[in-house]
Amino acid sequence: MKLGLDINGGDFAPEANVHGAILALEHLPEEVQLVLVGRAEEAERILKERNVSSDRISIVDAPDAITMSDHPTRALAQKPNSSIAVGFDLLANKEIDSFASTGNTGAMLVGSMYKINAIPGVIRPCITSVLPLLEGGDSLILDVGSNADCKPDVLYQFAILGSIYASSVMKVSNPRVGLLNIGEEEGKGNLLTQATYKLMKGSCDFNFIGNVEGRDLFTGKADVVVCDGFTGNIVLKEAEGIYSITRKLGIESPYFERFNYENYGGTPILGINSDVIIGHGISNDIAVKNMMEHAYFVAASGLTRKIKEAFK
Repeated sequence: MKLGLDINGGDFAPEANVHGAILALEHLPEEVQLVLVGRAEEAERILKERNVSSDRISIVDAPDAITMSDHPTRALAQKPNSSIAVGFDLLANKEIDSFASTGNTGAMLVGSMYKINAIPGVIRPCITSVLPLLEGGDSLILDVGSNADCKPDVLYQFAILGSIYASSVMKVSNPRVGLLNIGEEEGKGNLLTQATYKLMKGSCDFNFIGNVEGRDLFTGKADVVVCDGFTGNIVLKEAEGIYSITRKLGIESPYFERFNYENYGGTPILGINSDVIIGHGISNDIAVKNMMEHAYFVAASGLTRKIKEAFK
């Protein structure tokens, strides 16, 4: 298995990315190889400084970088030698089995849609985040930002995607799917959630348990929480804010420490024809290591294949 990593992306590139790749090798199975996509001279320098020489690491030169200020759609066309563009070419040509980056999220989404393409039948691919549960374990929330405006059929598909992810990667048996709403009753919510509830009720595609409220997000009432990307992104940023506040107040808690983005590294884009993992722009070497481990778990689970089968 070959896992591609963009080493030009992120706030601390390339050092954090290369160092993270080195750490990941210590935890990944021997048959897994890492393909570093970025400025070859810089990658070779860092590997030499760390006295790392491994036949499990290869480098594909990509001298340009898509920055956070670049327009995602234009940048891919204007910078064909960027690490993101080259990485997607490798993935599209099946020279790597997955591609991960902590770089420009918009460019990663655009590349996924136009170079890898959505799985036939999937209306809108989406991204996810985990919600640490008070009693242990995690639940999943989607979408968390790639689709700010959604229709009921899109949310219905998010439920399918999230359920497959939870069962395949998180190893949850028959995941409980909840619709994020302002009340538990069937008639609560806005026009979107009311119409979505009617679609989900009685579905044979997933285990729908009804509406869940904001206070239920960290209690484990549902294994998969479905919402539009606008709402999900607010939830995600609120969780990040809670973690920042606990750190500033000097609160030491094993539970709140699980809100640290470093623990999860990255999240896959669900609903496309291959495995693409997006990491946080401020990722350090630990976060990159965890992102590459997650990329392996996603690829090894056969997640993309299972989604394709579900949408045939």
